[in-house]
Amino acid sequence: MTVLLLDKNHPLITEQLSAKGFKVEEDFDSPYDEVLKKISNYDGIIIRSRIPIDRNFLENASNLKFIARVGAGLENIDVDFAESSGIKVISSPEGNRDSVAEHVVGMLLILMNRLFIASNEVKNGIWKREENRGDELMGKTFGIIGYGNMGKALAKRLSGFGVKVIFHDILPNLTDAFGTQVSLETLQNETDILSLHTPITPETYHLIDQKFISEMKKDFYFVNAARGNNVKTKDLVEAIKNGKVKGAALDVLEYEQASFENLNPSTSVGDIENQDLKFLLESEKVIVTPHIAGWTIQSKEKLAQVIVDKILMEFQNS
Repeated sequence: MTVLLLDKNHPLITEQLSAKGFKVEEDFDSPYDEVLKKISNYDGIIIRSRIPIDRNFLENASNLKFIARVGAGLENIDVDFAESSGIKVISSPEGNRDSVAEHVVGMLLILMNRLFIASNEVKNGIWKREENRGDELMGKTFGIIGYGNMGKALAKRLSGFGVKVIFHDILPNLTDAFGTQVSLETLQNETDILSLHTPITPETYHLIDQKFISEMKKDFYFVNAARGNNVKTKDLVEAIKNGKVKGAALDVLEYEQASFENLNPSTSVGDIENQDLKFLLESEKVIVTPHIAGWTIQSKEKLAQVIVDKILMEFQNS
């Protein structure tokens, strides 16, 4: 089989597939239109997020047998059309679930204990103790929306922190040793800390909006390491300002490019016209990271290995 890599990934992908008899070619720079001209030459493609795999792309990929996405989200792929065309869609959420879980815990500890703020103050000769009292995880109810690979890994990490973990998911019967499945209403009634781990779908687009936030019984901390468009930023900002949201840890933003490589040019970090973004970047109640929750030294290799293993399982003897 001939496979095209459209994004840079761990070299083990090329090394291991080549060793198993696959012909692997790389094209990390050609734009969509150029790739379109040659895509019919390939049996498989391996991607991250650089190029959208839409219906037009797939209609030109007459010999394609699989699409392998090094990562979890599939929103850049027309999955329904691909599968209806007999194309296998593969992803690798198992590869970065641990890094996402650790990142969420890390962001929360920094946010709730004011570690970044206090450290910067001391470095600037300011010594404040009372003003930098932290807020403990111990004893709180931690609510997770989306109990797939990421949600489960997070619940496992939280097991040593003395929190009660509850979660809501559209699939039934997912309760395990680390989390208890509840209705969305119960989650909104009991949660002190809310962490989002859902894909972006029509149902989850702007899931966290003014209505959702107003239905939360308690003031709460909010974490999003899923997709920026799951949150209506304007409503989140207003909730932080009025105290309903006590603090937010955001690894993703509504203003990201589809490739996740940067913010959209119209909402760049230096754009003071976007007052909601400006607030998030300046508020002491908010931590923002550049879509790196699943981005560790270890996850780069694990994501690649999961993809290779799944490709070989399905197509090694094709």
